[in-house]
Amino acid sequence: MPEPERKLTRSGGRHSRRTLRSSNLEAMLPQLRRNLPLTEPLEADQIAKIDSASMDILEEIGVVFRDPIALEDWRKAGAQVKGDLVKFDRFHIRELIESIPSNFTYHARDPEKNVKLGGPHSIFVPMTGAPYLRDLEDVRRYPTLDDLATFHKLAHMLPAIHSSAHHIVEPMDHAVPHRHLRITYSSMKYSDKTFMGMTTSGKNGEDVMRMCEILFGKAFLEDHPVTTGNVNGNSPLVWDATMLGAMRAFVKRNQPVLCSPFVLGGANTPASTVPAVVQLNAEALSALAYTQVIRKGAPAIYGHYLSTVSMQSGAPMAGTPEISLMNFMIGQLARHYDVPWRTSNTLGGAKTFDAQAGYESATTLMAVLMSGANYIWHSAGWNEAGMHCSIAKFMVDAEQCAMGYRMSEGLRWDDFDEALAAVRDVGPGGHYLGHQHTQDNFQRAFFMPKLFDNNSIEQWMADGSKGITERSLAYAKQLLSEYQEPKLDQAKDEELLEFIVKRESEIPSDGGLNETH
Repeated sequence: MPEPERKLTRSGGRHSRRTLRSSNLEAMLPQLRRNLPLTEPLEADQIAKIDSASMDILEEIGVVFRDPIALEDWRKAGAQVKGDLVKFDRFHIRELIESIPSNFTYHARDPEKNVKLGGPHSIFVPMTGAPYLRDLEDVRRYPTLDDLATFHKLAHMLPAIHSSAHHIVEPMDHAVPHRHLRITYSSMKYSDKTFMGMTTSGKNGEDVMRMCEILFGKAFLEDHPVTTGNVNGNSPLVWDATMLGAMRAFVKRNQPVLCSPFVLGGANTPASTVPAVVQLNAEALSALAYTQVIRKGAPAIYGHYLSTVSMQSGAPMAGTPEISLMNFMIGQLARHYDVPWRTSNTLGGAKTFDAQAGYESATTLMAVLMSGANYIWHSAGWNEAGMHCSIAKFMVDAEQCAMGYRMSEGLRWDDFDEALAAVRDVGPGGHYLGHQHTQDNFQRAFFMPKLFDNNSIEQWMADGSKGITERSLAYAKQLLSEYQEPKLDQAKDEELLEFIVKRESEIPSDGGLNETH
């Protein structure tokens, strides 16, 4: 897909590290360009075996599309449609997948925050969908629209987070049928980074697209991705009308969607890692192919949500070895099909921000980075299997993403000669702390976490013996006190608010449940 590209400043440079108005406010890091070797456990013949088995599923078993429009689209495209079951020709699937762009650029409200996605380029996106939060006092409760704004502000200020996402937490103080409007406005208002668009129904997707047209201009959307939709499958092998309607709203305007089977390994997939990926791959390919039936050449992202299920309790688990292995495999498959891909990051099942949460999230983060994922979703705040978003964990997760960003950039050689010259200057028994090379490079030489305590125990005790949760919440409060809103254009802001008021007057707050027919 041809599009104008903006030259992006490489991370580590003065531009990406510059200070903004306050010592705590750093510029957003450009999209990550990975320079480390990837973990690829599959041999070429094993990739071919998984691909062939997935195609067998698509040809012989088929996928259910519970949507009359999609069924008619597939019928016209030449697929076998019987009832709501669609069977596909593998060569047709391959042909459709080949028309998906291998990379594209997201255009943010602030062009300095445009990010490229695909190939070696990755972005970090916060979690979404939590019905509870752990707030600035670490109290678990229902969220409000103001709480959602808090997360959007934090996402705006944290340098390794590239997107404000959408409903990081569910604003329970607003009627469900109206939430998508207020959530989208919050995403747009409190951050000028790229954002996600709600896909809770086809009509809601249309509303989101109309708001994007107000913000960016209708013609601009035609060849500039500005937001992301997510379309979840009902594994095994089902796509429903709610998701497919939302997909069409985005794709017909050339806006990318994540085609995401919802995997609970052992519950809605076989209880075996490789066959589970075979099924997931078939599901993802069927949705990716449908995006190209809707609009050939539209950007689309190979997606999934991965969890394994405890065979004792049936509860979803995070951070397990099999999830890492599946990420490695899916990365290879997405590169085989030459399409960008999404995964989930820093997931945890812990009920508080404790050691379990840290271990689960760190294990997942490392696997995600080494698998080469492009759209790295749920990168901050996820805990309790997604039931709550923790502000404390949100802050630490974002810093962990910054650390992973630095690792994935790979080795730096640009000061090699100067550093070796310092060895000659210092000589045996000396130290480097006062050397000019150290003075010139100390800020970028080694990552210095803000939220981890590396002082002596005596200094830690003198500072109040604060744990990671207390330090993280204090830092969140400090950032929020320094937040400066990136103001929307006044005319666009007014038009957005008028649109919201109009649509809220048209949509029953009870979703039409009390209407007579």
